[in-house]
Amino acid sequence: METIIVIASAVVIDVALGDPPNAFHPVAWMGKVISLLEKGGLKLNPTAQFIYGALMTLFITALFVIPVYFLFRYLADVHIVIRIIAAAILLKSAFSIRGLRRAAFKVKRLLENEKLDEMRFELRALVSRDTSDLPEPLLVSAAVESVGEGTCDSLVAPLFYFLFLGVPGAIGYRVVNTLDAMIGYHGKYEYLGKFAARLDDVLNFIPARLAALLLVLAAIIKRNGKNAWRIAFRDHARTESPNAGWPMAAMAGALNVRLEKPGHYILGEARSTLVPDTIADAINIFTIASALWIMICFITGGVEIVTTQAFG
Repeated sequence: METIIVIASAVVIDVALGDPPNAFHPVAWMGKVISLLEKGGLKLNPTAQFIYGALMTLFITALFVIPVYFLFRYLADVHIVIRIIAAAILLKSAFSIRGLRRAAFKVKRLLENEKLDEMRFELRALVSRDTSDLPEPLLVSAAVESVGEGTCDSLVAPLFYFLFLGVPGAIGYRVVNTLDAMIGYHGKYEYLGKFAARLDDVLNFIPARLAALLLVLAAIIKRNGKNAWRIAFRDHARTESPNAGWPMAAMAGALNVRLEKPGHYILGEARSTLVPDTIADAINIFTIASALWIMICFITGGVEIVTTQAFG
């Protein structure tokens, strides 16, 4: 029952309050530590960069996970209400429903008001690509892709690891995912971020496919599940990432659109035009998928209760 209450409380905190200011947000703290430590690694040769990056990844993960682990070891003997509050607050910091919705809706409004310069700036919070020369359809595509991929990174994966490893598992996932988001790229971070990027690939292997399935189920509710599944199965391997293609392709199929990152991949088919309202449609699909995943987490928690009672 405690698992269910913690998830429900974390979701209520997220939906009602959103993300805390950066000064109080663990993910912002992770970003600061990563920014501080990466500077020393970039001065090394490729082999040394890889080793430094691997050690940096393990160190930062331990830096955030170990205190959380011992905190809950201590709270095991404290009143359950205090333990639930602490768990809900920390779990909420590992995922974001309201934040992703808000960022995507802001991009949509700026596009509708033809404030393209502001929109390109805001889009940087969702995607890593250069948006300075992208036409409107590709700006919409970038936003929709981020919502699709965010279904995994921002919700499914953190709760997945919470179910199996508790709050330390959710925090550990968020550390690795933040490392991948900051240094898991080719070019400047080719060697420094390789270990973090590969570890993120491993951690997202199951959650990414779960996210795609959830988007397909959400599309069924919107009466387009068959196409979502067809495109996810057909196009998921077109991205460089072994995971990101699954939820993004499912989203493309659910919306009957073609999503494109020029020079890298094309997902889906252009049956519908990419317009600002496409972003709203993507958010609706994401919201339904989020609700389905939370229900599944509740059911999983219920099964755990029954199993514990049955086998003691």
